[in-house]
Amino acid sequence: MSENRLQKLKGHIVAENKSTAMAGSPNPLTTHVLNIATGLPGSNMALCLYRHVPSTDAWTLITTGTTNDDGRCPGLITKEQFTPGVYRIHFETAQYWESMGETCFYPYVEIVFTINDPGQKYHVPLLLSRFSYSTYRGS
Repeated sequence: MSENRLQKLKGHIVAENKSTAMAGSPNPLTTHVLNIATGLPGSNMALCLYRHVPSTDAWTLITTGTTNDDGRCPGLITKEQFTPGVYRIHFETAQYWESMGETCFYPYVEIVFTINDPGQKYHVPLLLSRFSYSTYRGS
């Protein structure tokens, strides 16, 4: 295992000064992509956040972004925009894998979730390999 990879893993697990910065974060919704094939953050992955509009059964785009070197995409939504409802995060997984010279089974991943209490903090991670993915509600 290369020293660079070990340093990235250490920084991801230990998260030097990141846990305190995240704890005071004004972002009510966060996401994180982890490449479980390598154990490294899924950096430079494009994503979009949508909110469902029940009256029209349509999805409204809230924002687009790209994951940073730590696999996170800060600033997805403000506290003022964060209201009860159904949300969807669309991850461009094919582009991510193609950028590394790989192919994948899932060209994109969409995670749909319900927010009942916008006063809480919600974390929606994506654990990803070329042929599988998983998610859960984190804190």
